[in-house]
Amino acid sequence: MRFAPSSRRARAAVAATAAALTVTGLGAGPASGAETPVDRYVALGDSFASAAGVPDQVDSACARSSRNYPALVNASLTPAAHRDVTCGGATTVHMTSSQNASAPPQFDALSTDTDLVTLTIGGNDIGFADIIVRCVSLGLFNPFGSPCKNSYTWTGTDRLAATIDATAPKIAATIDGIRQRAPHARILVTGYPAILPDDGTNCPSVVSIARKDAPWLRDTHKRLNAMIATQAAEHGAVYVDTYTRSIGHDVCKPSGTRWMEPLVTDAAAPFHPNAAGERAMADAVLAAAP
Repeated sequence: MRFAPSSRRARAAVAATAAALTVTGLGAGPASGAETPVDRYVALGDSFASAAGVPDQVDSACARSSRNYPALVNASLTPAAHRDVTCGGATTVHMTSSQNASAPPQFDALSTDTDLVTLTIGGNDIGFADIIVRCVSLGLFNPFGSPCKNSYTWTGTDRLAATIDATAPKIAATIDGIRQRAPHARILVTGYPAILPDDGTNCPSVVSIARKDAPWLRDTHKRLNAMIATQAAEHGAVYVDTYTRSIGHDVCKPSGTRWMEPLVTDAAAPFHPNAAGERAMADAVLAAAP
């Protein structure tokens, strides 16, 4: 569904997104299996891993879908045991601290016999929801400029870039924490798939990201993924690139082509992967699995 930037519905949707939006992140389905059998698989992460808003939601407290990428990976690898503790809104803090009454520390799912771990984390550590709400709101009033970028860089420093850099030690500590608890596990750390067009364009009839903010947001997204990739490489994990294969399937594409949903949608949480996007993430993970 589309909306006009000046409509009341658009403004209401922007406001609603502040409450609902959190990183609460292929043609064919997942690959058919891996060379080395997996015995115990644990999935950790935020809403790009839990598949917030994707039908059917099987855990409302954590916005977890029965069609999230961990479920698809599990169905393909058929391990003896599988724990999916992904939870919408999770940050690196929630690896070792409870997130809500029904979501204990995600690391509690790990054990010494865990042999595969997937991790999608970092988006909420940099304030994903606030970034989206701010950029969409400011774009309503200045659609041709760079109001969101200006709001983050007016001091002369790119505060989002600085926040990403400051999140790097948290990602490192998370990977190290997994290794301590699951010393024999293969750790697969995913990046986040493309939200906006990779060519830096925008689509104001779909989402009110300003024209000159779009390329800056794309570059910020890539900076986050690059940081996650670096931390994975430096701490003995495997980085899974979910961005490259998602190019051309961003929020600006029509239903049936896009893997990422726009602001007004019933296929997933706003600015999150839909079912096809989760399948694509599963394919990327399976390609890197043992």
